[in-house]
Amino acid sequence: MLFTPYRIANITLKNRIVMSPMCMYASDDSGEIKDWHHVHYATRAVGQVGLIIFEATAVTAQGRISTRDLGIWQDGHIEGLKRVVDSIHGHGSHVGIQLAHAGRKAVLDTPIIAPSAIPFSDTFKTPEEATITDIHNTIQAFADAADRAKQAGFDVIEIHAAHGYLINEFLSPHSNHRQDAYGGDQEGRFRFLRETVQAIQTRWAGPLFVRISAHEYVEGGLTPQDHHYFATELKTLGVHLIDVSSGGNAPVVPTTFPGYQVPYAEEIRAHADIPVGAVGLITEPQQAEEILQNHRADLIFLGRVLLRDPYWARKAAHDLRVELAPPAPYQRGW
Repeated sequence: MLFTPYRIANITLKNRIVMSPMCMYASDDSGEIKDWHHVHYATRAVGQVGLIIFEATAVTAQGRISTRDLGIWQDGHIEGLKRVVDSIHGHGSHVGIQLAHAGRKAVLDTPIIAPSAIPFSDTFKTPEEATITDIHNTIQAFADAADRAKQAGFDVIEIHAAHGYLINEFLSPHSNHRQDAYGGDQEGRFRFLRETVQAIQTRWAGPLFVRISAHEYVEGGLTPQDHHYFATELKTLGVHLIDVSSGGNAPVVPTTFPGYQVPYAEEIRAHADIPVGAVGLITEPQQAEEILQNHRADLIFLGRVLLRDPYWARKAAHDLRVELAPPAPYQRGW
């Protein structure tokens, strides 16, 4: 199954292998594409990854994790992004982008915003509580970024609602202590994500993913059961797939082991009846195949293993006895 096509919305991926968004911190204060990005992303396309998702790309300059993040907050970013997208398409892969805002986890000299004025930890600065104007402006920034992503030729948009960044902060009672319409119960804490999805959908009709942290591993934080509600609401809104990760909204290191996050994906898939991506120490082809064959997830998201080996898909094909044609310039190597 790992090498069977997968139809989602208006595109068909050539296989079920997805490269997870992973920050490269290879830009500069401009937020623009650099030579590193051309090499990094195109190499994974040559390696036959079916869908390559760009790293967390900031929808506002204030929303960067660092001054070396990629940006999509202005039209000047479109051209550089498009060149890399075109290269990936030329090697036969689809390409997505993760739209992000760092919230209280931004490491910047400028003021930062969050749902509440609560720092991530003692080593992070205290954010300003977002005003209603801040919230509306940020939602608009996500919509504008989606429009730029369309102009750059991306096939998929993923909204970053995980790992303790701004949208995750709104979802979680651990970090959201607001008493207005964007806080309180699940419906209130979900409102920011709901309105972000709806705003993006006014500009974008293609596949829309949302990455979540299904478990926060901290008292008072989100659990997989909380995401039953969120996932059901996201399906109703028309989101096509939930990318199920965990952690990041508190300075807690979870116990990890191969496939440790897969049960969260499996649970959300079963409860909300929505396609999911499984991620988290999935490193072996047979492991990925088991997840798919047992209907625990629909796509396999790979992270660090693709940093170690950009041609992992070719190794997987060999192990699973699937024939993959090499790129024409490499045929003599076969």
